[in-house]
Amino acid sequence: QVQLVESGGGSVQAGGSLRLSCAASGYTCMAWFRQAPGKAREGVARIDSDGWTSYADSVKGRFTISKDNAKNILYLQMNSLTPEDTAMYYCAADQRSCQKTNVAQQYNYWGQGTQVTVSS
Repeated sequence: QVQLVESGGGSVQAGGSLRLSCAASGYTCMAWFRQAPGKAREGVARIDSDGWTSYADSVKGRFTISKDNAKNILYLQMNSLTPEDTAMYYCAADQRSCQKTNVAQQYNYWGQGTQVTVSS
């Protein structure tokens, strides 16, 4: 079953921007992951209930994770996109605190995925 609802994916030229959204509420730790064909799932960013954030080195300075508690929405703002960012993006969440490292096994709730394609 799809437990979280994602949207905002699409196709964009290199250097462009996209904003992903995930409808989620009541979680302590929330994160974004991505997976390209033939590659392992990669943790992109995460945020805890206090607003603490952490990013993968590959997206640091270009992506921003945030949440709107009033609207119960998790966001991933993606700027300066490159073809290497092309992947299926997933939101993930858990009621437990964020761990030291961002691994998929920590999260019990997942979205269905939204495709991001960046052309050169």
